[in-house]
Amino acid sequence: MSNQGPDNLFASPLEKVKEFAFDEAVARVFPDMIQRSVPGYTTIIPMIGLITQKYAQNGSLCYDLGCSLGASTLAMRHGLQGKNCRLIGVDNSASMIERCHHYVELDNEQTPVELICDDIRTLELKPCSVVTLNFTLQFVPEIERRALLEKIANALVPGGALILSEKLVFDQPEIQSSLEDLHWLFKKANGYSELEIAQKRSAIENVLVPESLETHIERLGQAGFNLVTPWYKCFNFCSMLAVK
Repeated sequence: MSNQGPDNLFASPLEKVKEFAFDEAVARVFPDMIQRSVPGYTTIIPMIGLITQKYAQNGSLCYDLGCSLGASTLAMRHGLQGKNCRLIGVDNSASMIERCHHYVELDNEQTPVELICDDIRTLELKPCSVVTLNFTLQFVPEIERRALLEKIANALVPGGALILSEKLVFDQPEIQSSLEDLHWLFKKANGYSELEIAQKRSAIENVLVPESLETHIERLGQAGFNLVTPWYKCFNFCSMLAVK
């Protein structure tokens, strides 16, 4: 397995920009890509561990759905210390799961972690106390998002929690434009060129479909969650807590 590298996937002009996919090329550079692209990511990950620590019930099962290379999986694992829980990470990218195994093996926590390459939309969820969807729902077709959230809510035990992180859009054009500009400046400050930003945006435009915070909150309530609150927001990125 090659080591992770810098994200230069869109650094050179491309004759045709292909639709973004979580393939081996992306898996190889993913840690660099997400830290340079998502404002607040380095804050969200350790806080997932703390939220897991608070809501995980002793002896229960927990899930990280869309686990990619396992950053949120390992944060959850550290939050589960001493709780006699099991943790399952799921991703539909074989390249991501393969590399995730490597990171889990390097980690020194004892909570058992099982990694599954599967589609979270069709995967049967067993009773659990904490579920994380960390920048995952935005890649699920919009028409299928409520069914996935209802499945999660049904699987969660009373008092169980969902951690949901997403990119947002805003109804007010001025706010949308301002936060898009700030996100662009964030990526520029992290070393991405205008060419890289433009080509990446073209690749991911029809793959990552964001929604408004209001849409998320309303749908989480409809799916069966009693307490829904944003707990972190940076520019046009947000993480929410939904408790059953």
